[in-house]
Amino acid sequence: MQASLTADSPTATPPSPLNPAQQAAAAHGETLAEGGVRAGPLLIIAGAGTGKTQTLSHRAAHLVLNGVDPARLLLLTFSRRAAEEMTRRAQSIITATLRERGETAPQLRLPWSGTFHGIGNRLLREYHANLGLDAQFSILDRGDAADLMDLCRRALDLPTGQRRFPRKDTCLGIYSRTVNTRLPLADVLSRHYPWCAEWADTLKSLFAAYVAHKQRTASLDYDDLLLYWCHAMQVPELAADMSQRFDHVLVDEYQDTNVVQADILRGLRPDGAGLTVVGDDAQSIYSFRAASVENILNFPEQFDPPARVVTLEQNYRSTQPVLDAANAIIAQASRGYDKHLVSACGQGPRPRFVTLEDDQSQALYTVETVLDNREAGQRLRDQAVLFRASHHADGLEVELVRRNIPYRKFGGLKFLEAAHVKDLLSILRWADNPKNQIAAFRCCQLVPGLGPKAAEAAMQWLTAHNHDLTQLARFKPRARAADLDCWRALGELLGRLSDPSCDWNGQIQVARQWYEPLLPLRYEAADVRAADLAQLEQISLRFSDRGSFLTELALDPPAATGDEAGDPLLDEDFLILSTIHSAKGQEWDSVFVLNVADGNLPSEFGTGQQETIEEERRLTYVAMTRARTQLHLLAPLKYYVPEQPRYGNRHVYGARSRFFPDAVMPHFESVTYPQADPATAPNSRCTAQVDVAAAMRDMWS
Repeated sequence: MQASLTADSPTATPPSPLNPAQQAAAAHGETLAEGGVRAGPLLIIAGAGTGKTQTLSHRAAHLVLNGVDPARLLLLTFSRRAAEEMTRRAQSIITATLRERGETAPQLRLPWSGTFHGIGNRLLREYHANLGLDAQFSILDRGDAADLMDLCRRALDLPTGQRRFPRKDTCLGIYSRTVNTRLPLADVLSRHYPWCAEWADTLKSLFAAYVAHKQRTASLDYDDLLLYWCHAMQVPELAADMSQRFDHVLVDEYQDTNVVQADILRGLRPDGAGLTVVGDDAQSIYSFRAASVENILNFPEQFDPPARVVTLEQNYRSTQPVLDAANAIIAQASRGYDKHLVSACGQGPRPRFVTLEDDQSQALYTVETVLDNREAGQRLRDQAVLFRASHHADGLEVELVRRNIPYRKFGGLKFLEAAHVKDLLSILRWADNPKNQIAAFRCCQLVPGLGPKAAEAAMQWLTAHNHDLTQLARFKPRARAADLDCWRALGELLGRLSDPSCDWNGQIQVARQWYEPLLPLRYEAADVRAADLAQLEQISLRFSDRGSFLTELALDPPAATGDEAGDPLLDEDFLILSTIHSAKGQEWDSVFVLNVADGNLPSEFGTGQQETIEEERRLTYVAMTRARTQLHLLAPLKYYVPEQPRYGNRHVYGARSRFFPDAVMPHFESVTYPQADPATAPNSRCTAQVDVAAAMRDMWS
């Protein structure tokens, strides 16, 4: 493949509609006569809507067309879908280029394209012996990791006092932020979890037990996939062996990387040779996942000479008035790369800054405008309502239901987080790794009448029998109410699935045959849940073995049973409701941003430090730049606060968001809703006057 894709001339540049800045980024480096491209470190600052995916795809195509072996190109993204899309686009570019020369392009494969966690998983399995890992280690998703944290907490009998101890999800959040930021636990607690500071020593003990349990049961959580990889890069021999696999490393969404990921990249490319990263510091909004905006701000100076910086400012999404407003908001930031987005879409209406009385007025304005847009020919799904927190849309959802307007809300329960799906997967996970205590604990309790104590006894039995699942059916639970036939069938099922000769095809089917009769006993809407399990079986058909199936589901879980999955009664057209975080990377013709008031945007929890205020500003910028043509910022004077019902009046009065000072307001059309009706305005003909001011002065004369 490499030979057939090599250009006849010293440099092959794919034909494209790239603008000069995009072309400079795509063709960065020196094309070698013997094939290949030698390039120093490159940072592409891609403003919102400036075609970063297209640019990075052209970069990959340029490298392959000029002799870089696709198998030696590492492409790191934050979703598998993004990696697949870039591969598809690069294939299209390569095919078009070779067709112009009368050549046929072979199928492009980028075997090392994927997410950080996915690539890390592959490398850890290959280097497992070097890192002291079990070759068949299991990957814990966030839910399983939290359950394991809770299991360790109970084993340590925490808390020991009467004061509030953090719940399992909070404990996992503290642990994850600590290992991903490389900050001392005390610093993480004081900055992000001050109410947990008193438990610092206890949490250290808990985290030590959590790590020991993972190692004892051959389990890795999401953070481990990066931590083990990062530690491997600290060993010169391992770092050199991993690095020599790749000639070029391309990284998408670099502003979303954390300290550990940045260290991995430095280990792969200490001098920056062949390293290209693309991102936008103005869209760094994931600090709650330990992402560090400092990675992209400090990237050029990490190398000597400094990395080349190419800035993309031509916007292909929004009209100029929308961009003018967004430029004005982000220009207030204390730090960042200079960029001024310029529209390729021309002019349009100014964004609206709408002052409303309360939540109800906000809902009415949104619904009325959405329906007006629909009457003008704009589909519901081309319109989106964005919000900082999910509860901000509560009043709107009530009004949408009342008006019979279908909608889909993003940010809710994911497909794999549903209890019945996790139940079925626990059977497969236990069969795949008999030491997986979390899967075993859940699986045992699927049997009617078996509780935590019986489950623990079963696991102790299995440990005593060398984790041989074929022996499990011989265990006799002591629970009187236990369905022994059901238990025996489960033991036989697990023994069968754990047999290495058991064909992967059909494993979910036999697991479903055992589990589905239990659905009506455990949950409502059993038929709907059974359909989910049938869909899970369909998903499994894309995988060649059980290990890859379970790994991919853990690393890149589907949000639903399909890309547009939802209630089967849902109208073919529906309005989009989404948190701003979930909306990143999306775009719509019309965007409504709710609760643009201090305390909501920025969030009251994001105003304690300058760095968090700056992230809230970037979040506002992201929300605004999702709009193609219409942008409505809604600022209620009074809004509902669900956390404060004890005060009787459950509303607070808000001020205009600090991100919209008087200096930027000329970029907006200021609107008050509802507007006064001239027909109902007072129309008195009385001409009498009184000098109240003089009377007030006379009171003190």
